[in-house]
Amino acid sequence: MEKEITIDGLRIRYEECGLPDGQPIVMMHGWGCDHTTLASVRDCIKDRVHVYNVDLPGHGESDEPPTPWGIEEFTQLIEKFIKKLDIKNPVLLGHSFGGRISILLASRNPIGKVLLVDAAGIKPRRPLKYYVKVYSYKTLKHLLPTLLGKNVGNRLLDKYRGKAGSADYRNSSPMMRAVMSRCVNEDLKHVMPRIKASTLLIWGENDTATPLSDAKTMERLIPDAGLVAFPGCGHYSFLDNPGGFRAVVREFLK
Repeated sequence: MEKEITIDGLRIRYEECGLPDGQPIVMMHGWGCDHTTLASVRDCIKDRVHVYNVDLPGHGESDEPPTPWGIEEFTQLIEKFIKKLDIKNPVLLGHSFGGRISILLASRNPIGKVLLVDAAGIKPRRPLKYYVKVYSYKTLKHLLPTLLGKNVGNRLLDKYRGKAGSADYRNSSPMMRAVMSRCVNEDLKHVMPRIKASTLLIWGENDTATPLSDAKTMERLIPDAGLVAFPGCGHYSFLDNPGGFRAVVREFLK
């Protein structure tokens, strides 16, 4: 069932389904997606848990953040979501960007279990080409408004950002571009040792967005963590190997 809740003035859309008295699970999708991306995950577990599948702020039918949020603000919102709906001891499932929120939330709250699926949370290693782009942009940001005037300079900067940025960046609104720029470089390795809940990492071995090396680092840093990696799968391992994903997740949630 599709529902809506208002938290700090933001409308947050979410789906609620599954066993009425089942273990609650809060599911959080990746960047540029919405709760429907995790529909196949929902369907494979809803007969044994109570599902809350959230459209994160700025995604799906949920309002955008009012300012360029970092992971802290997203995490605070989900904490308030859990409190407002009186969700006790939930399981957290985070895919990609949703994994960042799951990691920070689990590091400071009593959580039943944690499922990190091709999760972000470790600052990516950047090639030299990336830093050339970044510093070229920073140089142009100072020069163009001075040389061409503020209006013309800012229009050219927007065009440059659109061409140089990733597909996720290009497809985002100006506010969400600012959010993405802030969040993508946040490194959460320092909070991972604080996660007390049993944690399962599910990964695609061919994931290029959040490589398998990230999963191995998380497995090493999170005290009670185990890793399952699917050969031949990418960043959406739950779609690439639905049968294997279903078997692993259902066993973990017993």
